[in-house]
Amino acid sequence: MCLGVPGRIVELKEGFRALVDFGGIRREVDVSLLPGVKVGDYVIIHAGAAISKVSEEDALITLKLWKEIAEVMGYGKRGSSNISSR
Repeated sequence: MCLGVPGRIVELKEGFRALVDFGGIRREVDVSLLPGVKVGDYVIIHAGAAISKVSEEDALITLKLWKEIAEVMGYGKRGSSNISSR
């Protein structure tokens, strides 16, 4: 099983790269599999690559679910460990 995370493209860069926002966290990703993506598009990212485009509605629903899961697991709460230490 693989997990893909939705994000919004905020900047296109040279060489099939883009800066993507994941609900406040920004990362540079490979967009070579999705020709024609543009700033504002929502994409699913897996292993550092954009693998599909999704609607804004679907992306926001998924991001909300990820946030709820993180809250239930205690991530992001003041004084809690971060994900990488678990």
